Amino acid sequence: MFYVYILRSLKDGRYYIGSTKHLKQRLIEHHLGKTKSLRYRLPLKLIYQEEYPNQIEARKREKEIKSYKSGNTFKKLIEGR
Repeated sequence: MFYVYILRSLKDGRYYIGSTKHLKQRLIEHHLGKTKSLRYRLPLKLIYQEEYPNQIEARKREKEIKSYKSGNTFKKLIEGR
């Protein structure tokens, strides 16, 4: 399984959208500050996730979510969790 996920920074309220095969491990890496773009935005909260059978579909969905980040569609997605 592959995952698409959305994190929210509890420091500044901004969102991070990513995809991975190993969600638990990736979240640990984020929380340890191993992701440069998130290092100064800790702590983080996982607010949304979706599962996909392969990396191609997960990456496609990640790009789709990023294309409407901060718009009404994005708000509906994270509010409908």
